[in-house]
Amino acid sequence: MRIIVLDGHTLNPGDLSWKALSDLGKCTVYPRTTHDDILPRSREAEIILVNKVALTGQSIRNLDKLAYIGVMATGYNVIDIAAAAEQGVIVTNVPTYGTSSVAQMTFAHILNLTQHVGAHGIGVRQGRWCESDDWCYWDSPLVELDGLTLGIIGFGRIGHAVSRIGHGFGMNVLTYTRPQPIDIPAHVTATDLNTVLSQSDIISLHCPLTPENEHLINEERLKLMKPTAILVNTSRGGLVEEEALAHALNSNVIAGAGLDVLSAEPPSSGNPLLTANNCHITPHIAWATSAARKRLMSVIVENVKAFLSGKPQNVVN
Repeated sequence: MRIIVLDGHTLNPGDLSWKALSDLGKCTVYPRTTHDDILPRSREAEIILVNKVALTGQSIRNLDKLAYIGVMATGYNVIDIAAAAEQGVIVTNVPTYGTSSVAQMTFAHILNLTQHVGAHGIGVRQGRWCESDDWCYWDSPLVELDGLTLGIIGFGRIGHAVSRIGHGFGMNVLTYTRPQPIDIPAHVTATDLNTVLSQSDIISLHCPLTPENEHLINEERLKLMKPTAILVNTSRGGLVEEEALAHALNSNVIAGAGLDVLSAEPPSSGNPLLTANNCHITPHIAWATSAARKRLMSVIVENVKAFLSGKPQNVVN
């Protein structure tokens, strides 16, 4: 069985092993693949694994030997799954592997925006504490989470994990999600979207990107938020209308934002959020802890094994 990995570098920059995958067939791993290289590299492949390389319907139809596409992530919008189904090509994903890591990054952003640890640490290294007239100093208000309201939009596995951490900090937790969940914990109150937006001190997004919720956070909804509110997005960049968020930050409609995702990745240098007031952006790394990537690699291999055994799992088409 010929296995091709088209963009293996992000998952495995060198600290993991591809051996378990190569044990299943003749395996070639490319660190990165451009659109023009997809067909030349994949013509002999029966199994293709991708992370963010897009496989269009045209590409899939031109790969006569292709039987299986394994998406090395949860989101599979990079694959034309309808075209794959027409060609009899099975597509799988990895539905869960980074729940704890993404929840952890969510609170890394929350704590950064409320405690300003990084900024104060840089100031100390620059000598500001040594030069201080007082025994301590702080540049921005320091915010205690106990008693504040955390609004979670989307209440799947990650939303649940974030709610538990928030509850541990003594926060009141609200959630809005579709469809209405039946397993809401006692420490969480499910309510409507406008209530979450207007009553929360911190709003965290944890829903998939769909045509229905693209730009869920827009100019109108940002105006519903408290002027002291913080928005955190570790889910999908397209959930946020970026021009509107930048304007809201620059005009003090809301107080700050912590983002691990943007609508285009990598972003263009002209993205307005890169220079917006009190906007802290990390390069889509919430998923990328060593532990999460090891789990991801393990499920990728198990998905291929299941396909080869005739009992495919985590099929999305």
